[in-house]
Amino acid sequence: MATLVSIDGQIVSPAEAKVSVFDRGFLYGDSVFETIRTYDGQPYALDEHLERLAGSAQRVAIELPVSVGQLRERVLRVVQESGNPESYIRLMVTRGSGELGLAPDLAVEPLVVILVTPLTPPPPEAYREGIAVISHHTRRATDSTLAEGAKVGNYLASVLAMKEAKSRGAAEALILDADGRVVEGATSNLFLFTSGPRPVLVTPPVSAGILPGITRAGVLEVARELGLQVELRAPTLDDLHRASEVFISSSIRELLPVVRIDDQQVGDGRPGPLTRQIHEAFRAFVRRPGDRAGD
Repeated sequence: MATLVSIDGQIVSPAEAKVSVFDRGFLYGDSVFETIRTYDGQPYALDEHLERLAGSAQRVAIELPVSVGQLRERVLRVVQESGNPESYIRLMVTRGSGELGLAPDLAVEPLVVILVTPLTPPPPEAYREGIAVISHHTRRATDSTLAEGAKVGNYLASVLAMKEAKSRGAAEALILDADGRVVEGATSNLFLFTSGPRPVLVTPPVSAGILPGITRAGVLEVARELGLQVELRAPTLDDLHRASEVFISSSIRELLPVVRIDDQQVGDGRPGPLTRQIHEAFRAFVRRPGDRAGD
């Protein structure tokens, strides 16, 4: 197994990987990125990730220096050369280097960096026992801007949210917007099942300013296939406290059940049957013949 880095198409070891200190990704977080994982050695939903990357770049006015097809080839090549059974992939495009200053036209030639490292998923007990999360009021870097919904490199708000979560013994922070709605996790999308005889799967809509997660899209497709009723709305904390089940989703972690929010237990304090059902269905979904893997 290996960790490899591709810088503008040249694959090197981590020790050899160098980026200029004048790169705007380093100086200002002026970049966009994607996080991808493999299943059976193939990047899952690679085309969807690349499409989202291109959309993020367009929102922040970064012109991709190569085509989406060339990016695809670069990702597949470095994954293959790593020799990892399963890989974590981080694909980044910065605005490039140039003179100091915030004006975008000071930068020249956007930079493409691809990191590939062996995949380390959450421990089994996280799925078996569930995780604790906290609620966190903050404004994200792209809120109420033309870049809203883009996956940008400026993650300071999420870093600080995760710092608070860790200090309180939690694994994730749920972000509340200015109206008190819970829109997403610091590094994840959010789902809940309502209580009652016919539970409804609720998740915030893209219009709430969330990152349109690739795993989120798969979860919604699987839920509909299972005949579950789906409602797109941003819940309040009260909605979460009344929920029978809550879970988060992300590319690396898939679906993680949430059993505690702040100091309040979710449901009976254990991962629920609907979360387990939808997670099992999702894991089968990503390995279907003709799915959206990179092969």
